[in-house]
Amino acid sequence: MKYEKIAEYSNTKFRRITGVKRATFDKMVEILRKGYEEKHRRRGRRPKLSIEDLLLATLEYLREYRTYAHIAASYGIAESNIYRGIKWVEDTLIRDGTFSLPGRKAPLKRDMEYEVVLVDATESPIERSQKSKSDTIPERIKRYTLKTQLLVSLQTGEIIALAFSNGKKHDFQLFKDSRFHVKAKTELEADTGYQGLAQIHANSLLPKKRSKNHPLTKQERKDNREISRKRIFVEHAIRFVKRFRILSERYRNRRKRFA
Repeated sequence: MKYEKIAEYSNTKFRRITGVKRATFDKMVEILRKGYEEKHRRRGRRPKLSIEDLLLATLEYLREYRTYAHIAASYGIAESNIYRGIKWVEDTLIRDGTFSLPGRKAPLKRDMEYEVVLVDATESPIERSQKSKSDTIPERIKRYTLKTQLLVSLQTGEIIALAFSNGKKHDFQLFKDSRFHVKAKTELEADTGYQGLAQIHANSLLPKKRSKNHPLTKQERKDNREISRKRIFVEHAIRFVKRFRILSERYRNRRKRFA
């Protein structure tokens, strides 16, 4: 039983292996056990893997993004069983809603006061579409990608909301299409790829762009460094998400499940 082995690890090592904290893991087990009891109320054949091991196998899949065949060999069960088990874990956790992110209207709620919100986008490479070339157009570096846009709170570092699109869509266009609702008094900070953001949200802050005929002044460079010092937190959020290699390496699964 692999979980019995890692259960004795320290909290730091446990998170390095699974990608989540021990308290988060225990909460997931509680949700899965409840979902299993609701699904299997009648007596039946006992599953080969416990709830803890099945969750551990799912986290290994998301964190390392090995094939189902490799993970099945590690646990000594059939590949079809590990596929159905991982899919059940994902569907059960999604259906529960405990780990779901707030919607696009979350920044407008009274109980959520965000002074500064950071916005940025990242891309995940995917397999080339075999059905339609128009689904995913190669990006400027000749890759097929899916784009994820994040809204992150500067004070808490939490991800407020997400938006998704094909890699061909511009970051600012994705922001306009996602229709995020942000309070007027909340400051919205982004990089130079969001030129024109002030027309949508008046309280916005972007770095100054230099040109050949208009170099930046010393004060403008200082202001840009101050903006970059704040915006590093959205980069940290992206790094936190991409610690799961299913989002950083070439995505092989169905695109409708990417979000």
